[in-house]
Amino acid sequence: AEMREVFFGEGGTGKSYAVLCQSEDSTAPISSVFQDSYNDGSAKAAEFRLMDCDYILPSSGKSVADRFSLDMKKRPTIFLSGTVGAPQQIDEKFLKTGAMLVKYLRGRLEVRAAKIETTGDLKQRCLDKNYCGLLLKGSKKAPNGIKGAMNKLLKDFPDVGFASIDSSVLYLMNFEEYLPELQNEQFRFVVFKKVSGSLEKGGTRLISSYAALPSTHSVNYASMNNLVSNVVQDLEPATKLSSLPVVKTRSKKLEEAERAKRQRRLDQQKSKAEKSEGGGESSSSGGSTDNDGTRDGRKAERDRRREEHLKNNNVIPKTPEEIAEIERRRRARMEEQASAWNVVDEDLPDQGDPVDDEDMQQEEDDFMEEMEDEVIEDLDAHQEDSDEDDVIDLD
Repeated sequence: AEMREVFFGEGGTGKSYAVLCQSEDSTAPISSVFQDSYNDGSAKAAEFRLMDCDYILPSSGKSVADRFSLDMKKRPTIFLSGTVGAPQQIDEKFLKTGAMLVKYLRGRLEVRAAKIETTGDLKQRCLDKNYCGLLLKGSKKAPNGIKGAMNKLLKDFPDVGFASIDSSVLYLMNFEEYLPELQNEQFRFVVFKKVSGSLEKGGTRLISSYAALPSTHSVNYASMNNLVSNVVQDLEPATKLSSLPVVKTRSKKLEEAERAKRQRRLDQQKSKAEKSEGGGESSSSGGSTDNDGTRDGRKAERDRRREEHLKNNNVIPKTPEEIAEIERRRRARMEEQASAWNVVDEDLPDQGDPVDDEDMQQEEDDFMEEMEDEVIEDLDAHQEDSDEDDVIDLD
């Protein structure tokens, strides 16, 4: 039972093991790499053990090394097992020093917030999860207090993904305008909640929503814990995103665009507030032309721009009667052209008489002559109108 706990973590202890293959009869000293990593003490997620890998397992009749495909020629022979699964031999490149082994064990066993550097990282490690807390760092290194807070959150919410991004270098396009503006290396925190979709092959479009920590709240363990808890329990409303964030390199151009978007949003909110305070005044005046993002708002914006265009270009709108007359003339021209091309019964040759190529050519020549005559008449009429306009009255 104890060996199965070490091999497969079946004892229910929830432990992982770093095991050095060392024969009981061996007179060789314990590997310095293994000993140094044990003495370091920072790889607390792993239990260090010694095992005789030449021991024959009664259940299979094979040695431990043969049973789990351990290469005993690679020294030191160390494998990782327990809650991570069946024994997996650690590659030699991580066994050069005790510090390297400690770094490997911590990376494999300790739960950490994912590091976001690209849009793919953001989607796979955060947005594709049901819930994800994202820390937007205002500087490259986070203070120890925030690091400790994130580590606590990882333990408190095992079903929630956590990630961080260096927002002093990277910029979340299509999203940062919803957050407080980055100032003085300020840290910001937001929780994403998946609405629908998936990144899996054949899945539907990924749609997400968010809830951000207000600018009036400092980023600490208590505030982040409350926000995550409220979003998971549906106590905090999450705003649906029209498009997913895109990771870009931060630049002044993007920051200026962000400020413009933020200002437009503030203006829209202010306009909504004024309309709500005005009550029925706006409705009695025929509605507002402010584009508040709604369907009616967009239509009002289009109408306003159309009126400005007509006014600036001195365009006189046509009356319904003029529009109807233009449509009647257009249909008449279409019917005239259609009659010239369509074949009616009277144009058909007598039954039994073959259609001659010369007859077809003659019909085509006659039609082209008629078209040329019409074009010349139109040109002459246009020239006469132009001549009349050029006459100067000297009286």
